[in-house]
Formats: sequence, structure tokens, C-alpha cells
Amino acid sequence: MTDLLDSARRVLHAVFGFGDFRPGQEDVLRAVFGGEDVLAVMPTGSGKSLCYQVPALVRPGLTVVVSPLIALMRDQVAQLRNLGVEAAALNSANTPAENADIHRSLRDGTLRLLYVAPERLVRADTIATLAQAGVSLLAIDEAHCVSQWGHDFRPEYLQLREARRALGGVQTIALTATADAPTRADIVDKLFPSPPRIFVRSFDRPNLRLAMSPKSHTGRQVADFVNAHRGASGIVYCSSRKRTEALAMALAGDGVRALPYHAGMEGHARSANQTAFQQDDGVVMVATVAFGMGIDKPDVRFVCQADLPQNIEEYYQQIGRAGRDGLPADTLTLYGLDDIRLRRVQIEQGDAPEERKRIERQRFNALLALCEAPRCRRQTLLGYFGEAAEPCGNCDLCLDGVEAFDGTIDAQKAMSAILRTGERFGTEHLIAILTGNATDAVRRWRHDQLPTFGVGADRSANDWRSVFRQLYAAGLVSLDIVEYGRWTVTDHGRRVLRGEERIEFRRDALARTSRRSRKASAATAAEGAADADLLAALKALRTEIAKANGQPAYVVFPDRTLIEMATARPATLDGMRSVHGIGERKLERYGRAFLDVVLRHRPAAP
Repeated sequence: MTDLLDSARRVLHAVFGFGDFRPGQEDVLRAVFGGEDVLAVMPTGSGKSLCYQVPALVRPGLTVVVSPLIALMRDQVAQLRNLGVEAAALNSANTPAENADIHRSLRDGTLRLLYVAPERLVRADTIATLAQAGVSLLAIDEAHCVSQWGHDFRPEYLQLREARRALGGVQTIALTATADAPTRADIVDKLFPSPPRIFVRSFDRPNLRLAMSPKSHTGRQVADFVNAHRGASGIVYCSSRKRTEALAMALAGDGVRALPYHAGMEGHARSANQTAFQQDDGVVMVATVAFGMGIDKPDVRFVCQADLPQNIEEYYQQIGRAGRDGLPADTLTLYGLDDIRLRRVQIEQGDAPEERKRIERQRFNALLALCEAPRCRRQTLLGYFGEAAEPCGNCDLCLDGVEAFDGTIDAQKAMSAILRTGERFGTEHLIAILTGNATDAVRRWRHDQLPTFGVGADRSANDWRSVFRQLYAAGLVSLDIVEYGRWTVTDHGRRVLRGEERIEFRRDALARTSRRSRKASAATAAEGAADADLLAALKALRTEIAKANGQPAYVVFPDRTLIEMATARPATLDGMRSVHGIGERKLERYGRAFLDVVLRHRPAAP
């Protein structure tokens, strides 16, 4: 084990150019090197891919990586080849010549990582070929796709357990960035014959600045946010194709290089826009959810959600596309009553079975609780994933505060209703009790006889829905999204109920000041002490190389590497080795060209 970990560290530095493992990676590697099956839930940007790429380079045998999108496969293979790693992708976009080269490498035993789509992996001819090649590890990326509770369910993932069995029960590692407790349980059930080792890293992304705002003039709100990040790469998410086209056109008219992306576009145009976003700096992609998992660009400096996402997991996944390099990034989510109505209609009129609709209602309610959070947004968001956190100081509520009022009496009324009904009922039933609405269910359970019946008649049902969301956001009550959305009262809530603590609720209007006047934009903060002219020259060289090779710019070097280069100003090739992300292969390929740019921008001697 120790020898394998030592070899892993050497590979990490020599191949990937990293000084040490990120938090959580070594624990996963220990389990993999110990021969265990693993489910790793790690946030975007935490280095999930290294958890199977490093073992592939340290141990003998072939690592097969299941990936759901061709674009994602090709980008990852390009990055690995750029590092000198023998990797390939087997998918429907390959030419016959490419497939012949892959099969030759499999026979020769020179291929270390093979990326394959799930529908290709389960084919009998693929299984036969891989069985002869000797697969030592099966890595299932985006593992949440196997779960019907997940936000990107893919039916073909359900066949992967059988594919694993056909490969001789090969050791398996499943990875995802977004999976709450029901989704994790579903992944284990669908992919593993026996329980794997489960690693759940913190869902916190402290480099992301979180902000949410009620809609007023949506187009202007989006434009103001985007213009505060001029020159940076970003994504604006919209709920419809029409909105995508309109916002992209409006931003372009404002001088922003904004490109649309949605499933209704002609394939060539959509592909060209994605390539521009990946290869060029300062492109803003205005997109629907069709612009999703295949986006592996690490230097996205902002994400704006012009419309409310479908649920809290989709919210988390979309904002997670910003700041994957660990540098500061901004997020803004706009929401309005029309969004709320639309999302509720989509759930109710969908074709999903009632059980899944019930889960989706609770997930959407959790997102609304985040919108109306009376305290730090990060505390509320992490609370949904079962994590406790201190106020972050990096969200709009921490930075700007809220207009609040004493909500203790309302909180006590709501929690009394929860406890007097045995902590067995959901929101609408409790609201009926509080407002004095003797529904059939209320009468059947004789809840119209409770002391709390009608005590909240001075407030509307919508008011009480907001109260429950804010109680949830404040951690006074807990929502069981599996057990029919029933509410329970936490220890904190019981203290408020006994009058030992007070609770404040927020009013609809936020006491906002300009966030950007109090803190620099993410793009400015990320660049830190880097020389601006030198950084621009390094980015220009990166773009030139990327376009010449038909690669995304970050495959050459990510922003973090260029910023560190422009700050440290290494004077020799040996000095370049200490820059984050420069391993031996990249130093050999690009080191001299980038060093020449650094040397040309040396300050004049006094």
C-alpha cells in the first residue's frame, strides 16, 4: 500500500504537475489500492478524475471509464494525451481508422485508459474485446445518471451492473459531484452487488460567491452581472430556447461576445459555439440545460441563472460549473413567481410516477427555501446535503444582510402544529390546520380539534409556505423528502419553541447594496497580483496553441497556471517546474514558448 501511494505521488507530480493530493483524494486511493469497490461523492473541482487516472498509471492493466457524453470523453482524452498518457475513447463518433488503432492498442497492452459510452460498453462485442484485454478497474463517471432520483437519469446506466459482472466482477469506482442521500442509496443499489466503501466529501465550494435575487428587470439584471465580469468566461442559464436566443442577442448588442446554445439549434452551429467557448477567452455562453455535463472548462468565472432551476440539485450542478480551478467565481440566481408556477406545473404535468413527483416537489421546495433563506445561503445549501457550516462571508446575505423581523411567534405556531400532529405530516396539511381550513384530511385525523387549529388565520397559505421554507433554511425543522415530505422539529427548533431562543425571518425585499462595490468581481480577484499585460500575452499564446491543435485552451494550461506564471515570473525552465499544473510532458512541449513570453515582459532595469 505504501509503495503504491508513493508511486501515486510521483505520478501526481511528474505527469499532472501537482504538488500533493487534494483533500479526500488519498482516502479514495487507499481504498482503490486496497482492492475495494468505491462510491465517491466529491464536489466539482475536487479532482475526482485523478481517483481513477492515477491508479491507471500506477497499477498494471486497463482502466475502463464510463462517460455519458462524447464531448466530455474527447476533452479528457485530449488532456491525458497532452500529458503523455496512452488514452483513447471508443464511441459512435470515431472513424474506422480510430477504432482500428484502439483495438491494436488493446491487443498490444499499451493503452492505459479507455473511455467508453455506457451503451457501447454493454454490447457483447465490446465486452468480449475488453475481457481479452484484461480490465483491472471500471470507473463509472457521473454515476448519478443511474438513479431515477438523480437530475440526469440515463436508462442505459442501469445495464452497467451486468456489464461489470460480464467483465468478471471487476473492481469498480463510481463517481459523482451531486448526490443527496436518496440518490446515493439508489446508486449503491443499482451498480454494486454488495455495499462499496462510500466517501462523501463536503459539498462546500468556498470559492463560489453565492447570490440570489427576485426578478425585477431580468434582462438588465443579467446584463449588469455579465458586464461586471467583462473579459471573463461565463455561462448564463435560461429555461427556454426563446429566452436563450433573446438574451444572447441582447448581450451581443451590448458588446459582449455572447453565444446561444440549445437543443433546437442546428448541430453544426451548436458545436461551433461550444468550441469557441472552450478554446477562446472571454466567451459567454447563453444556454439551456442542454449545455450540461460535457462542460469541463475549469476557468468559468461566473454563472448566472436567468430563470430558477428545476430543483436544488440542478442549482448546485449549474453553479458548480464556475470556478472549477479553485479560483474565485461569482454566481447569481434570479427567481420570480412565474418561475415558481412554471416549475410546479412541470412537476405536476410530467409523466413521472407519483412517487417521483413527490420527491421532486420536496426538492423544489428546498430550492425555494434557499431563495428565501434568512441567514447565510451556504449554511442553507449545505444543510440540505446534511452538513453544518458557519456563516461563509461569501454570499449576498452575509455581505449585504437582509431586512428582518421577529418571527418567533410564527415559528412557534408552525412547530407546535408539527409536534401536535406527531411529526407525520407535510406542508399543505399543516397549513390547513394553521389557517383553520377544515379539509377532509384535517377532519379525518380530527386535527380541527387541536389547539393550533386556526391560530395562523391572520396569514395566508402562501405566507405560511414561506414560513416553513424559512424555518427549514434556518435549521429549526427538518424535511424528510423520502417519507412523504413530513416535517420534524430539530433540537434548535425545540429551543425556539420553548422560548429559549428567538428567530428572525426575512422580508421579501433584500436590503441590498452593490456587491461589486464591496468586493471585486471574481475575475479580478482570481487574477490577484498577476501582471495584467503578461497574463494577457500568456493567454494569447495559449489560444494560438489551442487553436492550432484543435483543443480547448485549458488543455494547454488552465487559468490558474497562467496566473501563477504571471505572478511568480519564473526565469528558467527549472523554475517553471514549480508552477502549479506543469508536469514534465507539458514542460517539454510548452515550457520554452511560455518562458520566452515571461522573459520578454521582464521589468526594465532601473
